[in-house]
Amino acid sequence: MDERPVTRNKGKTMSQRSERRGIHVDQSELLCKKGCGYYGNAAWQGLCSKCWREEYQKARQRQIQEDWALAEKLQREEEAAYVSIHGSSQTQPPQSHSQQSLATFSKFEEKKTNEKTRKVTTVKKFFSPSSRTAPKKALVSRLRESHEGKTPSPSISRQSSIETDRVSRDFMEFLKTLQKPGREIHKQSRAFIESMGNKRDLGVEELSECVQDFYQNMSDRLMNYFKGSSEKVDRVMDQVEKYIMTRLYKSVFCPETTDDEKKDLVTQRRIRALHWVTIQMLCVPVDEEIPEVSDSVVKAITDVIEMDSKRVPKDKLACITSCSKHIFNAIRITKNEPASADDFLPTLIYIVLKANPPRLQSNIQYITRFCNPSRLMTGEDGYYFTNLCCAVAFIEKLDAQSLNLSPEDFERYMSGQASPRRPDNPAGWPQTGSNVNPVLSQIHQNLSVLSNLEKRQQQVIEEAQSLQTELAEWQDSVAREVQEILERYPLEIKPRASAIDAENVENDKLPPPLQPQVFAG
Repeated sequence: MDERPVTRNKGKTMSQRSERRGIHVDQSELLCKKGCGYYGNAAWQGLCSKCWREEYQKARQRQIQEDWALAEKLQREEEAAYVSIHGSSQTQPPQSHSQQSLATFSKFEEKKTNEKTRKVTTVKKFFSPSSRTAPKKALVSRLRESHEGKTPSPSISRQSSIETDRVSRDFMEFLKTLQKPGREIHKQSRAFIESMGNKRDLGVEELSECVQDFYQNMSDRLMNYFKGSSEKVDRVMDQVEKYIMTRLYKSVFCPETTDDEKKDLVTQRRIRALHWVTIQMLCVPVDEEIPEVSDSVVKAITDVIEMDSKRVPKDKLACITSCSKHIFNAIRITKNEPASADDFLPTLIYIVLKANPPRLQSNIQYITRFCNPSRLMTGEDGYYFTNLCCAVAFIEKLDAQSLNLSPEDFERYMSGQASPRRPDNPAGWPQTGSNVNPVLSQIHQNLSVLSNLEKRQQQVIEEAQSLQTELAEWQDSVAREVQEILERYPLEIKPRASAIDAENVENDKLPPPLQPQVFAG
């Protein structure tokens, strides 16, 4: 079910509507700036996928024309320089030379002409529209490789993995149900993956454009085959996207040619610096003291963190959608009524701050570049993804006014010099209650218990040390008393006494058993 309520306060920006009653966003702010009705994206400058591709195609055509004009200019300059160098020698009357000299000169001129033609052809080839306007660095690299006689780098072989093999098997099993079209789809998909391996020198935007073109072409073919059944087309396209993006994931996710990793670190540090933001500052209508609500919050955090473990854009979007549904469920249980967009966005911001998802910017960029565009333009996946982009943008621009704080307090909290505390609590820790974040309250209670345990432990250590000292003193006193007694009453060892009846000479005359027995002393 698509939970996308209509919002209020039209005509205001999100930052201007950050009042005490919460963070608000209009539905119009989520839509494409060109008014086509689809969802926009910050990575596409507020445009939807369709409008962005149209603008990108226009910009690319302009770049192609500029590069073509530059190539023609370089060709004219090279021809003019060649004519200025060799033109005078060609117009002069021939002088007396041997036939061998003339033949040698003719071969030299032919060689120079062929070399000039080859250079011009090479320049034209690199600036032709079919080259898809590679970046300037790639063009320079190609020209350098052509000049040095180097061959393009071979396609990188696929690194086998358990997940990749499993997806390939599942894809083959799925295509068997389509029979003849399945073989064609598999052929086209494999050919596309191999062609992408030869385009590693292209920028990530050019790679994204190649994937989007493949999606569009494949979708058009399937639409003709299934006679306009969009449901069947979407089902097949989901499998195609899963297959090709699993195979291409390692080469197109957070590539080294982009600054995605740098943005990830900036966003991660920003969220860490905002660890002090409370649920009350964002006016989040969620009561985590309710067990069902707390469970939904934990599941939402788990979903948004799990997004990084997925390879397919569709699966990453599914994590965002699942996270959003858990948020709506938490709000619904807390308020005992359906949630609105005004409740959803601040809660999503709160979840992102608590989760601090790994590689958040890279995942957003990956979905933007390589997801099937139809999924981002409409439906609940597109709506939730657009809200996540808005939440990240809000976190990046969050200031004192957004949290209803004074600039001084905001700076003190950001620098770590202070933390939000209730003024009516002399102990400095937030008290428990309906207006206090239960998680923070539990943390402070645990800290208080740990502080008491630390004091008791210190007391036990001091008493143990005192007892150890007393035992040592008692041992010394006992040893002294024993020594004094030994000195006062010295021990005298007397010689051993003789056996009883040892001197009785008449023993042998006594009849047994009256004969006395001799025992050792």
